[in-house]
Amino acid sequence: MTDHEAQPTTEHAAQPTAGREQAHGTTGEEEAGRRTAAPERRQDNGAQVSTGKETAGAHEAAIPELVIISGMSGAGRSTAAKCLEDLGWFVVDNLPPALIPTMVELGARSQGNVARIAVVVDVRGRRFFDNLRESLADLDARGVTRRIVFLESSDDALVRRFESVRRPHPLQGDGRIVDGIAAERELLRELRGDADLVIDTSSLNVHELRAKMDAQFAGEEEPALRATVMSFGFKYGLPVDADLVVDMRFLPNPHWVPELRPFTGLNEEVSSYVLNQPGAKEFLDRYTELLQMIAAGYRREGKRYVTVAVGCTGGKHRSVAMSERLAARLVAEGVETVVVHRDMGRE
Repeated sequence: MTDHEAQPTTEHAAQPTAGREQAHGTTGEEEAGRRTAAPERRQDNGAQVSTGKETAGAHEAAIPELVIISGMSGAGRSTAAKCLEDLGWFVVDNLPPALIPTMVELGARSQGNVARIAVVVDVRGRRFFDNLRESLADLDARGVTRRIVFLESSDDALVRRFESVRRPHPLQGDGRIVDGIAAERELLRELRGDADLVIDTSSLNVHELRAKMDAQFAGEEEPALRATVMSFGFKYGLPVDADLVVDMRFLPNPHWVPELRPFTGLNEEVSSYVLNQPGAKEFLDRYTELLQMIAAGYRREGKRYVTVAVGCTGGKHRSVAMSERLAARLVAEGVETVVVHRDMGRE
């Protein structure tokens, strides 16, 4: 099961074109003097946490929502965490449980930039695992909204998954895979009983697990698809990360027009020349319709990112002009879009 309306940018570097930004890994900084935190209390494990209260008249911190992802190794924790990350959660993998309150407090200090935090807790951090219950009690006392998601799977399914990737179970030691699975079940038994959501992935594939996570955490709004439209030159090679590739070499090349040769597809005259060629606008209309159909399928299959590569000979004129227009169409359809001109300026 192991496996995130503006106009498109016209700069060479990749720039986000949608009006929304996701907070993946930035917590921001607290403005000096704006608020005064209550005195800290030290846990026995040494982690510093605050009571979450503020002095009178100071701005009250917004406590982030918290999800703790745990469960059996091989049951899909990484897939579940990636799904939450794609939904805009700040995800921390294998965080020692004693540091969870500290992470929540850092999120509270981000002035709303980190409103939802997901933490993956597993047996790789088993020496810290005894601190989890104490951390959960502390979070409850501070009024933190938290949920525990537990990924479960049958022994047979887990054995097949570990054998397919030829990796040992984290707890098997010198024994067999089934010995490690049994030890992990015993270690996690109490946490499973406290879980708010248990998902059995024995018969689920990756896409079905993502669909279950989306149903629980995406709310009424369908998870967004984010696109990268990349212009490139075939003479420099295909982009290795492209999901879809289209070829603009069926259009006349502005390179052979002396007054247009020095410019790029970002120039209005070059863009007009390319888009007014026979078949150019028809291609743009039909390919946009095709992308709409593909995007709907990607969403159903749990794919949240797509890279569309638009190529011409040198990546300077035709591909650049068409990439800009295609990105504008996607933005108009509500798709978060980034434009990258990979080879522009290489000549």
